[in-house]
Amino acid sequence: MRQRRLVWALTGLLLLPASAHALQDDEADPRAATLSGGPLLAEQAAYDVQSYDLALRIDPRAKSITGSLKATVLTTKILEMLVLDLDARLQVASITLGSEPAAAEWERRGDRLWIALGREVSPGETIVATIEYGGEPRVAPNPPWSGGFTWAETPQGAPWVAVSCQLDGADLWWPCKDHPSDEPERMTMAITIPKPLVCAANGTLVKVVDAEENGWRTHHWRIDNPINNYCVSVNIAPYVSVKAKYRSIDGHEMPVEFWVLPSARGQAQRLMPQILKELRFFEEHVGPYPFRNEKYGIAHTPYLGMEHQTIISYGSSFEVNEFGFDWLHLHELAHEWWGNLVTNADYGDFWIHEGFGTYMEVLAAEHFKGPDAGRRYVARLRRGINNRAPIAYREAIAIRNVYFVPPKYVRSDNDVYNKAALVLHTLRFLVGEKVFAESLKRMTYPTPEHARATDGEQCRFVTTAEYRKIVEELSERELGWFFDLYLYQPKLPQLIEERTERELVLRWETPDALPFPMPVEVSVGNRKKRLDPAEDGTMRVAVPRRAEVEIDPWGWILRDLPRPQRRRR
Repeated sequence: MRQRRLVWALTGLLLLPASAHALQDDEADPRAATLSGGPLLAEQAAYDVQSYDLALRIDPRAKSITGSLKATVLTTKILEMLVLDLDARLQVASITLGSEPAAAEWERRGDRLWIALGREVSPGETIVATIEYGGEPRVAPNPPWSGGFTWAETPQGAPWVAVSCQLDGADLWWPCKDHPSDEPERMTMAITIPKPLVCAANGTLVKVVDAEENGWRTHHWRIDNPINNYCVSVNIAPYVSVKAKYRSIDGHEMPVEFWVLPSARGQAQRLMPQILKELRFFEEHVGPYPFRNEKYGIAHTPYLGMEHQTIISYGSSFEVNEFGFDWLHLHELAHEWWGNLVTNADYGDFWIHEGFGTYMEVLAAEHFKGPDAGRRYVARLRRGINNRAPIAYREAIAIRNVYFVPPKYVRSDNDVYNKAALVLHTLRFLVGEKVFAESLKRMTYPTPEHARATDGEQCRFVTTAEYRKIVEELSERELGWFFDLYLYQPKLPQLIEERTERELVLRWETPDALPFPMPVEVSVGNRKKRLDPAEDGTMRVAVPRRAEVEIDPWGWILRDLPRPQRRRR
């Protein structure tokens, strides 16, 4: 049973120099704040986070934060030092250990806190560490692509505050184990802000109480499901909320709430029916909304958007597009399944978050406007791929190295979105509609028990290998060649065409001669035929003279542009 505990919010914290108990660190090896994820430090691999309790005072005028973070962890290996991540620009006042706090010896090494446990802690023991800290957190220069706080103002001049940290890690604003492989079983947040501002956050709002400091109040939020560190979020503004009830496909009724600036209330009210339609679309295609024991929430933010669990950030136009959905809302909603329900254990498999999320847009276009709309959406995605780097990795990798192409890491690469979605589109053609549709449902909820769960048991870590296994079992075919070519190297296959007066001959040319037995659909006149490669790799079809020929007429296969056709006499 997971214990649930609310923490009280500090109304002030004296930020002192390093504690008298702090260890000296003359040879610190600073870690770049942008590297979230990657190979896991041995000391961090030796424990499993059970819970975080965050109490934070956020001052929009001073653009500062002050508070405490209590981490409860379970050791899995012998441990002498507890290591947590925290951005070096935030000051630490003290660190204590135990349920009855005792001052700990600790040191800073760049963006890490090394906390001496005072003894050799055996596997299976629980450690409780409380860090009191604060300062002026990083400002996000280009949210959400660069992490930190956004200190904005509403058109009326009121504070409008949001945080985003997907590419840089939650340690930009609170101490944590900054790695995707370890999610807390639960979390509480007590956020103290000036009246009359409202804090919209993850999970369930327990209560709002006046703080000890006049003119301030504390919003207590409780998260009862495992959560990615980067999906923990606070949104602060003079919000009003637009509310609705939604009955899930399993019969569970849950609240849906849209926190918006007062000037956008009407827009949110008009969009709410569409939001409910998009919820139903996802439930029908990939299973029940995962967090129906809490809520589905949307926060109006001063930046574009982010998939913060149960409180997605929304900064778009409140409009339904030509394909029948609000593109930003639908994409961020997709992450409640792809990213929040199922999470990559390492960012080498991050395409599962963004590629699957993006392909849901294709399926939505088909759902709301028909097959032709889906094909047009695929054509849009094709215009936004680069083929400069793999979209998946077999080794541990930092998330920025997935988004930004080496060696300079200065330009965002859309392939983890668009190309990954097109890979799924090609797979759908290869294995067929029924198998592909079932593979999506099996990936989100592998068993009926998972689909029924609402206590956190529905959440799990996933890998590319797991999805491959699911599709192979459902299709009864080996697909290593497919994943190897499309995911783990950047170049696309090229379809070579040769046409005589009576025959069309096709064969695949691949980077490094990788095997690629991909069938091809060909339209000859008014006949359509699916060609499978022969043992020599060729695909042949008889073509009458002057017959119109179209290769892959529905645009299923992700491939490089073909070479000019060569006629033989």
